[in-house]
Amino acid sequence: MVGSAPNTDVRLDRVTKRFGDFTAVDDLSLEIRQGEFFSLLGPSGCGKTTTLRMIGGFEQVTAGSVFIGEREVTGLPAFRRDANTVFQSYALFPHLDVFENVAFGLRRRKVSTDDIRQQVEGMLKLVELPDYGRRKPSQLSGGQQQRIALARALVNHPRVLLLDEPLGALDLKLRKQMQVELKRIQGEIGITFIFVTHDQDEAMTMSDRIAVMRNGRIEQLGTPEQLYETPRTEFVAGFLGVSNLLDAEVAVRGERFIEAHLSDGTRLRAPADGLDGTRLVRIGVRPEKLRVLPVTDAAEPHDSDSNLLEGTVLDASYIGVSTQYLVETADGTRLTVYAQNLETSGANEGLADGQRVRLAWKPQHTFVIARNTGDEGDDQAKEDETKDHA
Repeated sequence: MVGSAPNTDVRLDRVTKRFGDFTAVDDLSLEIRQGEFFSLLGPSGCGKTTTLRMIGGFEQVTAGSVFIGEREVTGLPAFRRDANTVFQSYALFPHLDVFENVAFGLRRRKVSTDDIRQQVEGMLKLVELPDYGRRKPSQLSGGQQQRIALARALVNHPRVLLLDEPLGALDLKLRKQMQVELKRIQGEIGITFIFVTHDQDEAMTMSDRIAVMRNGRIEQLGTPEQLYETPRTEFVAGFLGVSNLLDAEVAVRGERFIEAHLSDGTRLRAPADGLDGTRLVRIGVRPEKLRVLPVTDAAEPHDSDSNLLEGTVLDASYIGVSTQYLVETADGTRLTVYAQNLETSGANEGLADGQRVRLAWKPQHTFVIARNTGDEGDDQAKEDETKDHA
């Protein structure tokens, strides 16, 4: 079997993992590039943790092959793979001080005392805890323990570092700080990071690329911008932030844009990429892309090519940086709008519940997905039922 390309650190070739009759990961193929920060993102039960554990050797595949670099590691135990793992629980040795926790792997490899001291001190500086070597794990905060667990995993210079929801036990403020720190550390050392999370903000903040997983498969793979701006399925559109979706039918197909008609005859334009002849679609737009204006303000300038849609304000909520509007269209569809609050602009003043408004947005800020004919409820029930396995 041919190994991975030279610039690929991890490759999964048609990997499947079954637990009895339950398939946690289903015929999954994936290549992770050398030196990238890659995230596996999805809800509980989607197979992301099982995928990480198969890369690390903590679970063996039912079918398929796993490569780290150009070497096939399928069937090898974790200690024989060029990968280390940081767990959510940190798994520090409570009876050892910080220095000895970090030095543990080096001592098992019988590295010289001088080299151990030099490498451990270098790692403690990297994680910005240079003076904590003689403290015990019980004397550290959660964020400090997370950094020490990271230093212990990195001191052995693995080809790949696997991170299984390592920020999950931290409070929100500290989690945000550690997101920045993890990205900084990864950039400094250049090691491939594979990060598992169910938190879309976490994945979007740190990742070069993200694989959104669902029911043991990759629903969509791309950069954070690609996934957010051009989701290809309803699941991805809804999982990564808030999306407004409108049922429509494609009427005109151009080279760059399509024209689609809503049930009330409203015409909307959207990019034509990725439709593949689909006729029944859902037109999508993110809340922050919409401008909301009173319908009486006929003089308000707008691009003549803008998509326009009228509706009624059901609710207006001031949330600091923006005002959130819930707008209902003629066919009963409810859209969410985020209007930024600017001191110099009073354009949205006076918009109140029950007021008629016009929504405007650029066609290029629109995405199109094939209309989902499946049952979302059944899929979610399956995910919830099996989440303990994956």
